[in-house]
Amino acid sequence: MLRFDDLALRRGPLLLLEHATLALHAGWRVGISGRNGAGKSSLLALVAGELAPDAGHFERPKDWTMAFVRQEVPALRTSALDYALDGDPEYRQIEHDLVEAEEAHDGERIAALHERLHTIGGYAAPARAAELLHGLGFAPGDELKPVAEFSGGWRMRMNLAQALMCRSDLLLLLDEPTNHLDLDAVIWLEGWLKRYPGTLLVISHDREFLDAVVTHVISIADQTAELFSGNLSGFERKRSERLAQQQSMYEKQQRERAHLQRFVDRFRAQATKARQAQSRVKALERMVDIAPIRAASSIQFEFREPHALPAPLLRLNEIKAGYGERVVLSDIKLSLSPGDRIALLGANGAGKSTFIKLLAGVTAPLAGERIAAKDLRIGYFAQHQLEQLDMHASPVDHLKRLDGSLGEKAARDFLGGFGFAAQRALDLVEPFSGGEKARLCLAMTIYQRPNLLLLDEPTNHLDLDTREALTEALNDFTGALVLVAHDRALIRASCDTLLHVGGGRIEDYDGDLDDYARYVQKANAASDSASSAKEPGKRRENRKERAEQRAKIAPLRERVQQVEKRMAQVEAKKRETEAALADPGIYDGAPTKRVTELRQQSAQFTGQLAQLEQEWLDAQAALDAATAAAG
Repeated sequence: MLRFDDLALRRGPLLLLEHATLALHAGWRVGISGRNGAGKSSLLALVAGELAPDAGHFERPKDWTMAFVRQEVPALRTSALDYALDGDPEYRQIEHDLVEAEEAHDGERIAALHERLHTIGGYAAPARAAELLHGLGFAPGDELKPVAEFSGGWRMRMNLAQALMCRSDLLLLLDEPTNHLDLDAVIWLEGWLKRYPGTLLVISHDREFLDAVVTHVISIADQTAELFSGNLSGFERKRSERLAQQQSMYEKQQRERAHLQRFVDRFRAQATKARQAQSRVKALERMVDIAPIRAASSIQFEFREPHALPAPLLRLNEIKAGYGERVVLSDIKLSLSPGDRIALLGANGAGKSTFIKLLAGVTAPLAGERIAAKDLRIGYFAQHQLEQLDMHASPVDHLKRLDGSLGEKAARDFLGGFGFAAQRALDLVEPFSGGEKARLCLAMTIYQRPNLLLLDEPTNHLDLDTREALTEALNDFTGALVLVAHDRALIRASCDTLLHVGGGRIEDYDGDLDDYARYVQKANAASDSASSAKEPGKRRENRKERAEQRAKIAPLRERVQQVEKRMAQVEAKKRETEAALADPGIYDGAPTKRVTELRQQSAQFTGQLAQLEQEWLDAQAALDAATAAAG
């Protein structure tokens, strides 16, 4: 198990955890909850061995194999498949050792390595790596492309595949593993993690993902870490009940304090009441302070009323959408009016982002009509906007560039609702976290008072508080909304219409998100079954052939050893004969019969050795061929 005993943890001068005592048992899947900056990533860095405790003790079983998701991927020329396979170091080591053994013609070593490869399922490793990549959204054939050809988001998926490829006892998923995944891939990942036999620690703000995956929750707040059994929703119910009880106790204590204080203030000066007043003073001093419940979040914002709400806002007639001559979507018919709440579903690459860009006017239709209302005002939030922020400007600067007439105070007042209070609104963007940059982009989108809101994965990098604030704001938004998100809680709360993008078309989805999850799981199962059954006869034949070849190895190896043993015996006899012939005493006088016999024996031994050497070469060649065939 993982043990944290009276642990204290700091990041620089900031105290993150104090007196934390926890025990996490093998096989638990643990979600780590807490506001940004509370110490979630630092706790995982401690588990990974990248940080040491400032006080107390942390213990991890020494024989556990640990896997974690790397945060960066260099622009490698190696294929995505090979990059994923690097997640299984023993498999890679066996590959390396096999090359050395084959170069050395070490048949016994080659056979032992193939046996170990069979034990760890190494023959199926490439297929397993490909399944991981495909489950995470890579199209068939993409696994053979070089890593350098993929964008940063796709490389993060490769890092996740590499971590899942490791046959680990402990899996650490840091910093929102679902951020770079679409909904289909998130549903696939949930299924994989629920089957994971090891211990899992994961940081995520995706409520439904955590509810589906974790068995326990660690809550980090106010320098304390508490362990709860159950999923995130269960934890939040328990926390709400406890906080409500704490607030009730606080209010009761405040009333009692006020009552005692009034008595002391009224009767302290009266001699007849002095003793009673003094006893109440002591009672006040003995009271243990109960802390009031502080506001959970400073993030509170709302969409300002649009200047106009024409109906319809936008119409699409017989649209074809794509890039150049490549048609991604065809026969698109859609009318958007104020109050519409639409979520787009579909696998990665199906065309969701293409459709959003078409609605936004970023790309023109290849055919058909895109008819926009005169007063259409679009608010478009996309992940690439974070990269387009001016790193050397402040949030106030960004807002004033949108509205030259906006004063600094008004800009700061507006930004305060997005968590940029006081000096933070004037700080440069460059050192901001991903969550802060996303909030700034969201603030800029909202400030423009859109009547059509297009959101492409808006919750990436956002914590639970900001997600809840966004959900509340969207529910009060009077314009039309089109949403692409992997956060099902946001979709459920904000959208009432589901459109499925797939097969080059956009159609109404007749079902809810639970139905869609079952649809994706069924499709994944069918894909896995089809892959498994694609060439079953051929695979069985291959396995049979390898088994037959391995069966041939033992007698061939025995034959080599027998020849080597006979060669050693003949060489020993030849050395004895040559030693006798080298004795000067044997040549005293005329040549004797003994000398003739020795010379004949030496010639016979030489001939036998030549014959045995040829036998050894033939036997070793047969062994090498059988060993290679068995692989």
